[in-house]
Amino acid sequence: MKAFYEWAFVNAIWEASSRDECRISSTEIGTCWAGVNVWFTRFIYGRYADAEIWRINLAFIIFIIWMIPLWLPKVTSKIFIGLSAVLIYPFLAGYMFSGGERGWFMEVMVAFALTCFLFVVIHALLCLMTGLGLYRWIVKISGFSEKNERRHKYPVIVVTLLSVVAVAFLINDITFKYMSNNLWGGLFLTLVISGIAIASALPAGIILALGRRSKMAVIRVLCVAFIELFRSVPLITILFMATTMFPLFLPGGMVINKLASAIVAVCLFAAAYMAEVVRGGLQAIPKGQYEAAEAVGLTYWQATVLIVMPQALKFMIPNIVGNFMGLLKDTTLVSIIGLYDLLGMINAVSHDPKWIGLHHEPLFTAAVLFFIGCFAMSKYSQHLERSLGAGSNR
Repeated sequence: MKAFYEWAFVNAIWEASSRDECRISSTEIGTCWAGVNVWFTRFIYGRYADAEIWRINLAFIIFIIWMIPLWLPKVTSKIFIGLSAVLIYPFLAGYMFSGGERGWFMEVMVAFALTCFLFVVIHALLCLMTGLGLYRWIVKISGFSEKNERRHKYPVIVVTLLSVVAVAFLINDITFKYMSNNLWGGLFLTLVISGIAIASALPAGIILALGRRSKMAVIRVLCVAFIELFRSVPLITILFMATTMFPLFLPGGMVINKLASAIVAVCLFAAAYMAEVVRGGLQAIPKGQYEAAEAVGLTYWQATVLIVMPQALKFMIPNIVGNFMGLLKDTTLVSIIGLYDLLGMINAVSHDPKWIGLHHEPLFTAAVLFFIGCFAMSKYSQHLERSLGAGSNR
């Protein structure tokens, strides 16, 4: 431990213009953190233009604010907030990352995403201050509170549409400089790929697991074939097939973006592994739970959504988070197919003429960043187990 402390801090060089200067400045063998300092922005954002980095930061800040209400006890409608973050936020983030001219579809989706974000913030504030959510406030102000409950949705729909139109009008002249996803890289790209894969893995895994247990032979065979195929092949092979082999079968002139291909490949791989985790959780539910649901007249889907799946998900928390942690680390494989994720940018340091041979310090930095992310997920999974009553203390 003492030797590591001296290597990492006591004998470290923090300021230098090249690796040779680090060697000359140090009489003892120590780290050359100067190279990490020079390249740290590239480690986080890849080759993204420095003048446009604020767009990435703003997109992640919006996402954090969007998700904060999920951890506030007084906030209601958390399922809708979570679904909006998973399904709607990517359109806003995708445009902020890429920029360029917006077509009519992206114009609508960006305006809708901004409207959803504003609604989530207003809803959370109203819940904290008054105890009533945005939905009830709209119904109350519109005068529909005394009418039939089925008609309460109409003023909400009208307000939403008007808000989307107003936001679209306000942002009509606001455009961002186009940034090709070839410039995306570093920890930013790692989080984009792993975030999309994590968000899609659980719902896709649930569907595949239910399909594997289906009594319909066609659905069961298709789900089993998909799961076993993707679980039997290494991720790097799937990435090569998606980015190198699959384009060969496309019509001439048709080109698929390499990043999009890699994201789809990682999502399919993650879904197959998650399906087995979910299947294991479903098998842990006693048969009496299914019989009790049938006894009270619940349909298959009602029993699955209301009775079986909530219990199964609690048992699966450690395995689910373990899969997510593995997925975060597995995204480093995309550097092999030419994408400059965090590991790709770490390797790029040694190609810089000024920092040739600098390997240990960048790799140590990457290890620390991955440890922080995985440790945070691990601690949060333990918090979920305690709060949901899963595990030995339930």
